[in-house]
Amino acid sequence: MDTSDPEITFDQQGVCNHCHAYDLRARQELISASQREGRLAALVARIKHDGQGKDYDCVLGVSGGADSSYVVYLAHQLGLRPLAVHFDNGWNSELAVDNIKTLLSRLNLDLYTYVVDWDEFCDLQKSFLRASVPNAEIPTDHAINAVLWDMAAKYGLRYILNGSNLETEGVMPLAWTYTALDFHHIQAIQRQFGARRLKSFPRLGLFKFLYYVFVRRIRFVNLLNYVRYDKAGAVQTLERECGWRPYPQKHYESVWTRFYQGVYLVDKFGFDKRRPHYSALINSSQWARSEALERLQAENYPAELATQDREFVLKKFGLSEADYAALLAAAPKSHLNYPNLAAIYLRDSKLLAWFKQIAKSA
Repeated sequence: MDTSDPEITFDQQGVCNHCHAYDLRARQELISASQREGRLAALVARIKHDGQGKDYDCVLGVSGGADSSYVVYLAHQLGLRPLAVHFDNGWNSELAVDNIKTLLSRLNLDLYTYVVDWDEFCDLQKSFLRASVPNAEIPTDHAINAVLWDMAAKYGLRYILNGSNLETEGVMPLAWTYTALDFHHIQAIQRQFGARRLKSFPRLGLFKFLYYVFVRRIRFVNLLNYVRYDKAGAVQTLERECGWRPYPQKHYESVWTRFYQGVYLVDKFGFDKRRPHYSALINSSQWARSEALERLQAENYPAELATQDREFVLKKFGLSEADYAALLAAAPKSHLNYPNLAAIYLRDSKLLAWFKQIAKSA
């Protein structure tokens, strides 16, 4: 990490706040090696018990990326009966589609795909670009969560397995992002910049979330925090056992996401998401810092692919080159410049921490 995070701080030894925050979260969230086997076995036993007599015992999201694909593989290896859920936002790469199909076919698992209303969703995505905020992935991330919770409720299931994990995702500057849970914030941006009302967009408002947690007693499980998640080893396992094929960067299974991370964020905000992604791998002792620095010097986005993706993205959004230039030139804004429930949803909110602790408890 560097000062492209405007809020970064360093102690007297030159260690930044992200490393200190990672160490604290590791003590709170990661399970010690001596306890992993027992804690994982107990979790699996509860999921199987609560799923008796049902078609499935849990749901999990699958995007075609490494983390979610390995959760699918691990759940199958543990003898669970998951329903795989995919949110199709219209931006899947061919490789992502093939990875999902190959993985679930090899493991003989059922798939539910939610296909978004493209015209409505496209308008919402463009609203976030016009708002000039850094996290233009909020519409996708919110909808994915909403569909997962809705499917768990539909089938009477108590467990949602997820690929989010500390060891590969434990570093992300607050100034670079904002939570995807805040539907109030989504609505506010759409009302100000959008041309359509949100009618079919999957939503998970605060009261719905509380209903699912406290009444339906649905729990969110970061399964990869129950194991020693070695990402390189996981990718090798997926390739060998499931015919899965890797991506050059994290989250590049989506055409929009790779363009957003590899071009848009860099050009408009100066944010290179490889920095926090690589920093997490350093903190989890999967990479040496020297290796990460070397990789940062390597080509992030092949020029030919960047040109191809740029043309595809602009055409799909219905934007001209002038429109896109105007989006890049607009002054960057914080998500807090727009109506929000940050007091509840920000990472350091005690109320949100309490909600999440209950939602994750199993």
